[in-house]
Amino acid sequence: MLRRLDVGYVALNPGSSFRGLHDSLVNYLGNADPKMLLCLHEENAVALAHGWAKVTGEPMAVVLHANVGLMHATMAIYNAWCDRVPMVILGAGGPVDADLRRPWIDWIHTSRDQAAIIRPYVKWDDQPASLNASLRAMAQASVVTKTAPQAPTYVCFDVTVQETRLDDLPELPDPAAFAVPDAPLPAPGQIDDLKQRLEGAKNPVFMMGRMSRSEADWAARVALAERFGAKVLTDIKTGAVFPTDHPLHVGPPSFFLSGPQAEALRAADLIVAFDWVDVAGAIKQAGAEAPVVNVSIDHHLANGWSFDHTGPIGAVLHIAAMPDDCVTGLAKALELQPGPVPASLPALAAVPFEASTGPISMRGFAAALGEGLGDDLVTLVRLPLGWDASTWHFRHPLDYLGYDGGAGIGSGPGMLVGAALALQGSERLPVAVLGDGDTMMGISALWTAARYQIPMLAVVCNNRSYFNDEVHQEKVAKARNRPVENKWVGQAITGPDLDFAAMARAQGLVGIGPVASPDALAEAVAEGLRLVKEGAAVLIDARVEPAYSEAMAKGMTTDG
Repeated sequence: MLRRLDVGYVALNPGSSFRGLHDSLVNYLGNADPKMLLCLHEENAVALAHGWAKVTGEPMAVVLHANVGLMHATMAIYNAWCDRVPMVILGAGGPVDADLRRPWIDWIHTSRDQAAIIRPYVKWDDQPASLNASLRAMAQASVVTKTAPQAPTYVCFDVTVQETRLDDLPELPDPAAFAVPDAPLPAPGQIDDLKQRLEGAKNPVFMMGRMSRSEADWAARVALAERFGAKVLTDIKTGAVFPTDHPLHVGPPSFFLSGPQAEALRAADLIVAFDWVDVAGAIKQAGAEAPVVNVSIDHHLANGWSFDHTGPIGAVLHIAAMPDDCVTGLAKALELQPGPVPASLPALAAVPFEASTGPISMRGFAAALGEGLGDDLVTLVRLPLGWDASTWHFRHPLDYLGYDGGAGIGSGPGMLVGAALALQGSERLPVAVLGDGDTMMGISALWTAARYQIPMLAVVCNNRSYFNDEVHQEKVAKARNRPVENKWVGQAITGPDLDFAAMARAQGLVGIGPVASPDALAEAVAEGLRLVKEGAAVLIDARVEPAYSEAMAKGMTTDG
């Protein structure tokens, strides 16, 4: 059934609750799809599928062991939910029939309503009680996760159903009978309304958030912005959706609004939000008063448990459609001729590299990274919280994939492996800049890259601290008249320092470092990329000076 649903990979950490399924994957499919990807932790398995979906837009399957494996995976599932990516999660438990349970273990690994653990942050779930119902549930899970707005789905199999002997192969549901519905299109009247508002605006601003990786959609966005001379804002939480070196782009794109972005919103006389993450929060931070047009269907996933849908948006017009469908509809109504799709351009650091044997600042880190990457085509899979977005330009939909959705530390390594798998064989080389705390929490994900020979480059931006929390402690210290110099206590990851290169080598990767100067980092990145081209998975430990961007500091140290 997985093969019928075009599932190419199944990420899992093994468990007895799905031993029947596992046996079939090993002995029935052989080397055919779907291929198993063994992970060393359930959270890594889900993060891997998350990274895959950010590149492909398609779901990978993940199998989780009983309630305990599901509990391990919950943070990664929440990330995927907040990031609105598709994923089919298959669980297992039981036997539901208590008379069939083994002593002790089957009792503690069986839940009456296993999906209750994650129901607030999955789109649909089922716990079928027969084989035929299980097969239909798989088809339904695939349809629901692919239907916009996308989010993970979950199906829990009873171990007894998996292990009951069959006399004949059951008839498998035809996926063609479970068609994925098209997303709703903007009503013609709404397109006309928005067109008139834009034509009457003197200073419109486009806030471009969760949008597609399509090159054609990218070109249409540029054409629409140019038609109205609209300022364009993007952020670092979502992937690249507009060229950041374009004259109409206002930057830098940040986790919180940068100063120029907030100023642009305050000066706007019309704001159009294309599935922006937290429109209300951005408007509040900027103090903007212009009328807002909201283009999004994200309201379909709002619920009473999670507030990831953010605050209510005061919009004069709400177009319940996918943002790129709205852009396409406007372009058609205006008879625009989008320019050519963006050419694949090499990585572009916005700051020049200056040779130095001194310590590595965040700006120096970006410059050295750009120097080491040279003219090669790369996809930045991940950037850390302290990244200075003014130091880099995105010029293609695959230049940058965005953050993790739920801001849960530990997802970066797994997402890098999944994205690297999706990019394997393409012209792009997967590169991630990972924080040291993020890397340490998810470091066992790197073993999967070594095990399946997935080429990739991880550069650990190692400031030896949970530094964003030092910023929070500084704020509290000032408010309470405490010694600011104590902000590092309970935050610093030193004494002993972590040797990430050694941990990478221990898992079968190439480990480089630690490096502690811009010169050494540029050289290490160039060498690492050379090895990636030869098929290696590489990690570089780069020791940087603790710092944070202006926008990050503003978001963490003010009430705005």
